[in-house]
Amino acid sequence: MGMEECVFCRIVRGEIPATVVHQDELAVAFRDVRPQAPTHVLVVPRRHVASLAETTGEDAPLLGHLLALAAELARRLGLASGYRVVVNTGPQGGQTVPHLHLHLLGGRAMAWPPG
Repeated sequence: MGMEECVFCRIVRGEIPATVVHQDELAVAFRDVRPQAPTHVLVVPRRHVASLAETTGEDAPLLGHLLALAAELARRLGLASGYRVVVNTGPQGGQTVPHLHLHLLGGRAMAWPPG
């Protein structure tokens, strides 16, 4: 799948509507259309990266930005009692959209193991 068809790239470009909660030069964060918790936000890089498996050490600044942004959003969205950040990678890891994204989940107690 190319960037032209990627649903997250299309959201980043504004071609598909989304409830955006943050955007900056590196990332866009928006509410998941099928939330798995009372708060479920996806944090995606603007640049198309298929999965965490495709990143290298050169991507450390971007990956750090995505994690720091997830923490900032958790504070902003009132998740002081706790939250979970998940990165599904590949088909067996549960990744359904081939564009790197972090799930920020909160607003309920999280079970362990996750599944």
